[in-house]
Amino acid sequence: MAARLIDGKALAQTVRDRIAADTKDLQAKTGVRPGLATILVGEDPASALYVRSKQKACEAAGISIEDFKLSAATSQAELLTLVEKMNHDPNIHGILVQLPLPKQIDTKVILNAVDPLKDADGFHPYNLGKLVEGNPVFEACTPKGIIAMIDSTGVAIEGKRAVVVGRSNIVGKPVALMLLHRHATVTVCHSKTKDLPAVCREADILVVAIGKAKFVTADMVKDGAVVIDVGTNRLADGKFVGDVDFEPVSQRAGWISPVPGGVGPMTITMLLANTLESAKRTAVAKAT
Repeated sequence: MAARLIDGKALAQTVRDRIAADTKDLQAKTGVRPGLATILVGEDPASALYVRSKQKACEAAGISIEDFKLSAATSQAELLTLVEKMNHDPNIHGILVQLPLPKQIDTKVILNAVDPLKDADGFHPYNLGKLVEGNPVFEACTPKGIIAMIDSTGVAIEGKRAVVVGRSNIVGKPVALMLLHRHATVTVCHSKTKDLPAVCREADILVVAIGKAKFVTADMVKDGAVVIDVGTNRLADGKFVGDVDFEPVSQRAGWISPVPGGVGPMTITMLLANTLESAKRTAVAKAT
């Protein structure tokens, strides 16, 4: 029997409608309108398209946008100055520095310079540390979206065997921690994992985030598993595919997310959710 589709677009729209209502309500009751600063350095087409998508989603939800487009020749000092300015802007509740940055800029320095309480992407070491201890302030957007997608299936995370393929700081490690906090038994796999197919076949919940087109095949998937495909890979013909070989795997899995139309829309949605949450904290602080 074919797997049921986890429609990221539809789920994202449902969540965004709720965010829009909450944003309107927050502004009406407190006068605080959530604000996001987007910073794009250089002219990478993919990055520019992604930032525009985030901006359009914010505008539709009633979140204000401060859009900064900087030259590829921007120095690290200049970018730090702008980040610091946004840190102290009372109308900005979330800061997004689009990655990758030009080679003359140290990404870690910039991400560490963002106020952790405005770190809408959830990349700051403070926020990663709070996630480790189980008291998150901001959760990274893609992992947060993945958890929402799993929850949308109605499959309980608690007690399940979860396997995460990929150990990046942006997806693999945070989503493993989130699954652990939800009482799953979690295994994180990587390039040195022995007999990876056998480990994957043990998964009730399989999250794949390694950046290799159609890497996970049907023989690596347990019957009825929930499969979340985080990868986006462009083939020679221009078609985008995930890290999972979708058609064969969909005949074995119980639930599966598509590429495109799966995790991507949810990542942007969680950026809005984090920005709104930050604005709510600001409103509480103003009232006390």
